[in-house]
Amino acid sequence: MANATEVKDYLGYWFQFGKGVVFPKSQTIVLPDPIFAEQHFSDAFEACWQRILTSPEDCYLEGTEQSLRELLTSEWEIISCARCSLPVPTSFAHIPSCLCPCVDLESWPNSELPQPRLPLNRVLSLRKVHNRLLVQIQTDEETEACLLPQFRPPSPE
Repeated sequence: MANATEVKDYLGYWFQFGKGVVFPKSQTIVLPDPIFAEQHFSDAFEACWQRILTSPEDCYLEGTEQSLRELLTSEWEIISCARCSLPVPTSFAHIPSCLCPCVDLESWPNSELPQPRLPLNRVLSLRKVHNRLLVQIQTDEETEACLLPQFRPPSPE
């Protein structure tokens, strides 16, 4: 079952490719800008998410067939696309479309471009870098200690 966080993350990835949420009855497409605000989703993104949750109409991501309301049911799951590794919905109860939203992106997948991402937690990211550096420093010091000749004071004669 796809939970709300997985569906939000799914939207966050695809918004970075310019795919918006289609509200068919009101004939609008919503694409929040910006998507991120520091280490979380932006107010524009959160407003779009609230509109999705409270809208009486079934909205969907451009290039897909499943409504976002459907994705929040137990019949759907978010998995990685075999072609591009980005999140796509799949269902065991329905015959899903074989198409990933990436199908209409001419230059995707492209390993030379930065991959879409989720909001970064700067504190956590910096802590991971700090820990990796500490481990590297400790490893370097241990290696250096093994390679340096041991200093022995001259013996009294």
